[in-house]
Amino acid sequence: MKYRENKIDGFLSHFIKCFWELDKPGKDVDYTILPDGHFDLILEIRHRELSNIFLTGVWTKPIHVHIDKDVQLIGIRFKLIAAEYIFKQSIKNMLNSTIDLQRNLFAVKNLPFDDFDLFTDYFLESINYGLKNGNELDDRKLKLFELLYENKGNLRVSELAGRVFWSSRQMNRYFNQQFGFSLKTFSNILKCNSSFHEIANGRLFPQQDYFDQAHFIKEIKKYTGSTPKELHKNENDRFLQLSTLMTS
Repeated sequence: MKYRENKIDGFLSHFIKCFWELDKPGKDVDYTILPDGHFDLILEIRHRELSNIFLTGVWTKPIHVHIDKDVQLIGIRFKLIAAEYIFKQSIKNMLNSTIDLQRNLFAVKNLPFDDFDLFTDYFLESINYGLKNGNELDDRKLKLFELLYENKGNLRVSELAGRVFWSSRQMNRYFNQQFGFSLKTFSNILKCNSSFHEIANGRLFPQQDYFDQAHFIKEIKKYTGSTPKELHKNENDRFLQLSTLMTS
């Protein structure tokens, strides 16, 4: 498996976490993708030509995927605020699913699939232009998602409300209408995802704000379908995200 990421910094990091590439695996593979608090635009490339482009919703449960041996995948991992300001739509109806998109969205079919770094640069230019010429950004939403991602879901809803000057009820209404789940659910997914690095490297005790070990195991299993021990074992490299988080 050849997997790599290009991290994003600066202003666009409010909207995009990273670009990623999974190059032709050499054999058909099956993976389980775990909830991570993001959604992805994924390009499927066969024989150096774009064959499909699709958009995922947010995962709130493990999703099983099959990847053919001769497929190259390039993905853009978006933070949730991008749904409103880049895609200009609710992704509530895409929860735990995907939809096919026009193959020339963002003019991607003209981008260089054989040069991942150049692809990243060109795509960012397109996104940056669209944001500068789009709707005015809501500072409350920018701050809310900044706090959520930076603190890995560990801030209480009441504290978030006080810091962004947006009521808990209004924030929950926004989340349910835009994404299909509550703010608390999203925070729990971020907490769960932030534990994956520790789990991948054999540290099976909670590093985040869990009551105790039993609560930690219960929450991890709720969103991944597996216990921390099963995730760490990662039989047959089934959990792609955990395979990429292993350190020497």
